[in-house]
Amino acid sequence: MKADVDANAGTGDVRAPLDQAALARWMAVHVAGFKGPMTVTQFKGGQSNPTYRLDTPHARYVLRRKPPGVTLKGAHDVLREARVLAALAPTPVPVAQVHGICADETVIGTPFYVMAMVEGRIFWDATFGTVSRDERVGYFDAMNRTIADIHLVDVAAAGLSDYGRPGNYFTRQIGRWSRQYEEDAEAGRDPDMDALVAGLPGLIPVGEETSIVHGDFRCDNLIFHPERPEILAVLDWELSTLGHPLADFAYHAMMYRMPPDIVAGLGEVDPASLGLPTEADYVASYCRRTGRAGIPDWDFYIAFNVFRLAAIFHGIKGRVLRGTAASSHAAERAAAFPRLARLAHDAMATCRSRR
Repeated sequence: MKADVDANAGTGDVRAPLDQAALARWMAVHVAGFKGPMTVTQFKGGQSNPTYRLDTPHARYVLRRKPPGVTLKGAHDVLREARVLAALAPTPVPVAQVHGICADETVIGTPFYVMAMVEGRIFWDATFGTVSRDERVGYFDAMNRTIADIHLVDVAAAGLSDYGRPGNYFTRQIGRWSRQYEEDAEAGRDPDMDALVAGLPGLIPVGEETSIVHGDFRCDNLIFHPERPEILAVLDWELSTLGHPLADFAYHAMMYRMPPDIVAGLGEVDPASLGLPTEADYVASYCRRTGRAGIPDWDFYIAFNVFRLAAIFHGIKGRVLRGTAASSHAAERAAAFPRLARLAHDAMATCRSRR
């Protein structure tokens, strides 16, 4: 886990170059109160969209851009991220303030947006081991409350009714990630993924729900208050859309089952021994906040999400092979893909056995 933290935390040299003079000229026109000089560094984390820290004598900003080079259709849409951040600003969902959006590729080579730099704590370990045992339940409760708030947003009132296609979410998502897996020929094929592509559509539960979904809600995509269990900002909205809230929540709750060396997870750890709620208690808290009696077909939602994460890792593998990966630890993620595909296949088998 320490190696993963070292690979993600903080900033370093700019790995994906940009025209800093052109950026400063653009910000002087489009970002209220901007005044140079400006120092640019790049965050170590972020496999997908290069993310930069912009420091000036008077303010700090964060820039997110589409990566340079060839990208898959529909991927890396940073302007879509900026739209949802601006739409959620008036809601209870904590997000960073968007200062400027640029669709003009001639400025720095790709579209980008600039948002406020939110200062706080990021936890890379789902055990929250750096806070006291008694405090940990508060941090889990803050995560639970925030993802519930995301799913309770009034989509129409937020102006996001066209942010995705309502209905048939699992059919569309399984199809999307299956196509992305199958079309990335450079990343290769995997027998476990082939089985998932063939088998998951037949296990989709009956019924439809639609809400805003974050798509990658994990503890390491959250900025917490420096001293208390309060979330100041939810980061990385690249995969957000209109979708099924239980798919989104199960992805988050998957931390109870994921090995910590793949993503921030609890693996085989006994949550109660660490002062954390059990998976059942965590699910019950979410149900209480969102007015549910329970979540039937929970095993399907877990199986779907492990498959989806495996497809994401497959995409990272392809970017590593093409030389367009933005993250300094993307190669480690690529190497973990076959193991994750196996975990997804096992989860699908469990789902089938309980039908």
